[in-house]
Amino acid sequence: MKRWVKIVLIALSLFIFIIVGYGIYLYVSVKSTVNAIYEPREPSEPSESIQTTTNTISTDTQGSRTVRMDKQESFTVLVMGVDQRENDVGRSDTLIVLSVNPSKESILMFNIPRDTRTEIIGYGTTDKINHAYAFGGVNMTIQTVENFLDMPIHYYIKVNMEGFSQIIDLLGGVEVENSFSFQYLGYEFAEGHLELSGDEALAYSRMRYDDPRGDFGRNTRQREILKQIIKNALKVTNIVHVKSMIDEVGNNVKTDITFDEMKKFLTDYRSGLNQIETFELNGQGKKINGIYYYVIESSEKERVHQLIEEHLQTVENQ
Repeated sequence: MKRWVKIVLIALSLFIFIIVGYGIYLYVSVKSTVNAIYEPREPSEPSESIQTTTNTISTDTQGSRTVRMDKQESFTVLVMGVDQRENDVGRSDTLIVLSVNPSKESILMFNIPRDTRTEIIGYGTTDKINHAYAFGGVNMTIQTVENFLDMPIHYYIKVNMEGFSQIIDLLGGVEVENSFSFQYLGYEFAEGHLELSGDEALAYSRMRYDDPRGDFGRNTRQREILKQIIKNALKVTNIVHVKSMIDEVGNNVKTDITFDEMKKFLTDYRSGLNQIETFELNGQGKKINGIYYYVIESSEKERVHQLIEEHLQTVENQ
C-alpha cells in the first residue's frame, strides 16, 4: 500500500474516532445534565373518580401514569410557574395545562386561574388552587389539578418564574402582539408587534392590575409567551445548544420527564406539532367569607374535561 494512502486512511480513522468520541461525550454529558433536572413525583394510585375513554392513559404497578412515546401516544403536561424565593416555599403563580397530540399535529393549551376555588387534595380543605403548592408542593398540586379536571396529568414541568427570562434569552427572545400599551416594572410596552428579551417578557407576562381583563389578560399574555417558547424550542436541533440551555436553566427547572422520553419527544414528536390552540375557563369572581375566589361551575369543568379528552384521542378513533 502506498504511503500516502496509509496516511489518508489513518487521518480518516482519527477523524471518525474524534467525531464518534465527541458524540459519545455529548450524549453522556447531556444525559447527566437532564438527569439533574429530573425530579419524579411520589407514586400514588390514580383517583377512582378520574374517568377517561382515551386509549393513551395507562398505569404501571406504582400507579404512575405512563405514555408510550415510541408509539407517539398523546399526553398531558402541567406547567407550574412557581414564584419561589429564598426561605419561602412559594406558590404556583401560574398553572398551564397542555394536551399534546401528534396525530392531530396540535397542542391544546389553557390556564387554570390562580384564584380558582377547589378542593385541595391531600390537605382536607377547599381553597384557591394556587395554594396547593404551598401546602404540598408538586405532588399536591398535580393531584388537585387532576381532581379538578377529572383527568390524569402525565407529566409536569416546574419553572421558577425568574427562570423564564433565562429560557427566553437562550431561545433568542419572543415576539408578541400587544393589544394595548402599558408600563410595568420600568418597562414600556407599546401597542402592536413587540420583540421581547427575557426580562421584558417576564414583566410583560406578570402585569395584571392595569389590565382591563385583570388576571385573564395576564393569563392570555402568559399563554402567548409560552406558545412562542414552545415554537422556538422545537426549532432547536443542535445538541450543544440543548446542553447549554439545560445547564443554564437547571437551577430553575424540574420535571418528571426522563432523558429517554425527552429524546423521543425531540425526535418523534417535534416535526408533527404545528398548531397550538388556546382557550379560557369560564367562571365568576365571588367573595366567600371575605375572600375573593374564581368559581367554576361543574358544567364548565365537564366542558373542559370533554375538550381535553377529545383532543387526546387519535385521529383514527374519531
